[in-house]
Amino acid sequence: MSLPIIFISGPTAIGKSELAMKFAIKNNGAIINADSMQVYKELKILTARPTDEDQKILPHYLYGHVSGENRYNVSKWCNETISILKKNNQKKILSIIVGGTGLYLNTLLNGIANIPRIPEEYKERSKKLISNIGLNKFYNEVYKIDKNSCEKISNNDIQRLKRIWEVYHSTGKTLSEWISNNHKLFIKDYDYRFYLFFPNREEIYKKANNRFIEMINKGAINEVKDLLSLNLDPSLPIMKAHGVPEISQYLSRSISLDECIAKAQKAVRNYVKRQITWWKSSKVYNCTIFEHFPSNIDLESLDLLKKIN
Repeated sequence: MSLPIIFISGPTAIGKSELAMKFAIKNNGAIINADSMQVYKELKILTARPTDEDQKILPHYLYGHVSGENRYNVSKWCNETISILKKNNQKKILSIIVGGTGLYLNTLLNGIANIPRIPEEYKERSKKLISNIGLNKFYNEVYKIDKNSCEKISNNDIQRLKRIWEVYHSTGKTLSEWISNNHKLFIKDYDYRFYLFFPNREEIYKKANNRFIEMINKGAINEVKDLLSLNLDPSLPIMKAHGVPEISQYLSRSISLDECIAKAQKAVRNYVKRQITWWKSSKVYNCTIFEHFPSNIDLESLDLLKKIN
C-alpha cells in the first residue's frame, strides 16, 4: 500500500521547512521542495533554502537544482515530483512536500491542461501589444477574453496575462476551457494529507521583515551581485525573486540600503497577502487548516500516518 503524501504549505516566512524537518525525522521521510524560487541554484540566502546541515541529515529534493538561466515551470516541477514520489514509495519513504507556491501544489493535486505549444509569433504579438497599449489596457482586453482565468491572478501578472491572451488567440479556446476539458492528472493514485497554515497576518509581516534583514546580514547583497555578473535576461523568473530587484537598485546606487530594505519588505508583505488570498479561494481536499505558526504544532496530534478515508 502506498504511503500518503504529506503537504505543508502557507505564506512565506512562517517556518514550514522547520516543521517538515521534524515530520521527516520522526517518520523516515524525505522533503520535496514546492517553492518556485528555491529551485534555482544561484539564490540560496534570498530564497531561504534549507541549510547544508539539514540536507545532510535527510534527503531533500528539487532545491537549487536548476540554473537561473532557465525558465523552470509548473509542468517540469510536477513531472520531477512524480518521479521522486514513485521512488520514495518503492523505498517506503514518506514524501513531505513543503513550500508556498500555490500554483505548483494546486496543479499537482488537480492536474494540468494539455494545451498545444504556443507559436512564437503569438508570444511576440502579445509582447508588442503590451508595449503599445500598456499593461492596464492589456489586462482589460484579456479580462474580456477570459474572465475566469483573470480573476485567479493579479492584474499586473504580466506572464500569466500574456499566457491567457496567447492561448486564446492561437487556439481559439480560452485557457479556462482548456483547463476544464483537457486535464492531465498527476497524483490520482496517491492518498495525501494537506496541512495549511494561516497565522496572524501582522505576526507574519514581522517575521518576514526580520528575515529579510537577516538575509542582508548573511550576504544577500553579494549573492545578488554574483547573480547580476551572469548578465541574465531581466525577464527570467530568478531576476524577479524577492529581494533581487531591490538589491539590484541598491547596487546600481539608485536607492539607499534603507530604501532597499523597506521596498523589499513591502514586496514580501504584498506577496503574503496574495498567498493567503490564493489559498482561501482554492479548494483542497483532505486539508487541515491551522491558524497559528508551524512551530506551535504538536506532531503527535496530527496523526500523520493514519489511513486517509
